Amino acid sequence: MSAAPILTTERTILRPHKLDDFPDMAAMWADPEVVRHISGKPSTETETWFRLLRYAGHWDLLGYGYWAVTDRASGAFLGEAGLADYRRDIEPDFRGAPEAGWVMATASHGRGLAREAVTAILAWADENLSAIRTVCMISPEHDASLRLAKDVGYVNACQAKYMGSDVVVLERARSTRP
Repeated sequence: MSAAPILTTERTILRPHKLDDFPDMAAMWADPEVVRHISGKPSTETETWFRLLRYAGHWDLLGYGYWAVTDRASGAFLGEAGLADYRRDIEPDFRGAPEAGWVMATASHGRGLAREAVTAILAWADENLSAIRTVCMISPEHDASLRLAKDVGYVNACQAKYMGSDVVVLERARSTRP
């Protein structure tokens, strides 16, 4: 068993999810603005509950997963970010490479908080995981996430289709810098 370590940035604390996060998670995932470029469809409470359980399972089974991103000053829930293995049915198959992802509540958009969180996560991954690369998959219309991915070192790997939608698959080589 492995629990998510606590990571701290200038304005955020990344910590393991708790059951108490569920109402904030459900509200975030039900927000059409939040899911516009992810699935295009707000999540039900059931879908969000399964997501919370998947997060815990990733840490227990794989030693990596998602963190709850919280405000360092107030403790407020801001969003989620992390690494996963979703075993996606996609070509090219990128199984074995942890897939980075991030989602922030609407009130957190445009403040650079996701960049802080993802930067901390990738530094943790470079130090703690043996994977030689991580990947991410982003809608070609999601300019903010594409900018963030490139800012933290991702480069375009290919265009693909996932569940009938166009996606950009990006990859980032593990950093070996001290």
